[in-house]
Amino acid sequence: MQERPGAVTLHGNPLTLIGNEIKIGGKAPDIELLDNELKPVKLSSFRGKVVVVSSVPSLDTPVCDMETRRFNAEAANLGSNVLILTISNDLPFAQKRWCGAAGVDKVKTLSDHREAAFGQAYGVLIKELRLLARSVFVLDAEGVVRYVQHVKEVSQEPDYAAVIAAVKKLI
Repeated sequence: MQERPGAVTLHGNPLTLIGNEIKIGGKAPDIELLDNELKPVKLSSFRGKVVVVSSVPSLDTPVCDMETRRFNAEAANLGSNVLILTISNDLPFAQKRWCGAAGVDKVKTLSDHREAAFGQAYGVLIKELRLLARSVFVLDAEGVVRYVQHVKEVSQEPDYAAVIAAVKKLI
């Protein structure tokens, strides 16, 4: 498993990402995650839709909260052929509680807490914290990666306009 020291920072402190970096044009790894009801969900089950995959450290932090709420608002304008996922290592129970409290109903949250398989396959697992780095992947309807954004400083939000522009090219 590849390690990329200093690939991201948290408050300026360098962190190591584990896993191979995902490249544009490649097939998205088909990872199994848990939904809020503890049911396994494979990423391939969303084929046929454009999928925005937002990985975040934890929904219970201010920036992850803002990001997921923002994507929830953006989802309302993107139509039914676009699905936005937020993946974290939070427990499914915590994700469900957070979504209910935040009124998030258009973003689907999935948990990578068991094996960190998503984090490793997508190259966004932070070695020092066993949390996911802040990254966004846009997959086309066939599951091909069409856009990748890694937020260098984990405490910062992604460039939403660039993500939405990438999605609109596919719909």
